[in-house]
Amino acid sequence: MQIVPPESEQPLRIVLPGGSGQLGQVLARHFQERGHHVTVLTRGPYTAPWQTVHWDGKTAGPWVETLEGADVCINLAGRSVNCRSSAANRLEIYNSRMGVTRLLGQVIAGLESPPWLWMNASTAAIYRPAPGRDLDEASGELGGSEALSKSRHAPDSCNFLAAVAGDCEAAFFDSPTPRTRKIALRSATVFSPTPGNAFSGFSMLVRLSLGGWLGSGRQFVSWIHEQDFARAVEYLACRGDIDGPVNLTAPTPLPNRQFMAALREAWEVPNGFPVPSLLVKLGAFLMRTEPELVLRSLRVVPGRLLDAGFVFDFSIWSDAAEYLVHAWRHRHD
Repeated sequence: MQIVPPESEQPLRIVLPGGSGQLGQVLARHFQERGHHVTVLTRGPYTAPWQTVHWDGKTAGPWVETLEGADVCINLAGRSVNCRSSAANRLEIYNSRMGVTRLLGQVIAGLESPPWLWMNASTAAIYRPAPGRDLDEASGELGGSEALSKSRHAPDSCNFLAAVAGDCEAAFFDSPTPRTRKIALRSATVFSPTPGNAFSGFSMLVRLSLGGWLGSGRQFVSWIHEQDFARAVEYLACRGDIDGPVNLTAPTPLPNRQFMAALREAWEVPNGFPVPSLLVKLGAFLMRTEPELVLRSLRVVPGRLLDAGFVFDFSIWSDAAEYLVHAWRHRHD
């Protein structure tokens, strides 16, 4: 499908459903600074330099008007996966993502002037683990409901994340929106020098001298710097020849041992005790989160972005870690 951006120097109208979280604020700030008109659809009001509009994420309402005549819709809504993997939380994670995706599909299909591009948040965790090789959009095998029985390398929580992502992508691409190009953003962990981000969690371990490695240390970490995440989304928005799933991840995933070593060097912490899997699981239980978020191994690479000519500002983790530590110190110290 080739639905191209309008040939105009006018600012874009960009709507971000669920854009009040960290990733939404990264994108909203990026586009706002470039002169575009940003509207965030949010369940709770907050102060921001861009427009915010209330929605409940479940039913159509006055917020639908923000999508009429908009250029780009970037959906980031859904319950965070950074929580304990209970049955209730899993149901909420699944229903929140599926419900919003179906709702937006119905709304966009009924607009007189729908956005020419709809991006929907997905995850690099959609892929079935494949030890020993990189996973791009063409070669990566999707996980999901059958992955656990097929592979000893797919823990149950990993299988759940893949199943949620697979079902949401299916609902997304099945939505009848013939006048709107669609891209599923299969994002790796986005690292940002802000509290509550994954970077702050890993950095806390390093500064407590627990940054040796996590688990076996052999599991691969797929990552992307917030700056490249925002730039890649903008790049996709400005292209009219890309649709379907796109991996948003740096081109150099690396084992956790090397990942933590580079982060220790950036923080100028020479040594760190390793944290065995059992202690990772205990810490995750106490923090009410899911250990497989750091123990699973996925070597996801951005095949389509690289083929399209996108150039990363941060393709090497050591460079990204040094920049993130500098930014953290500038903001917090």
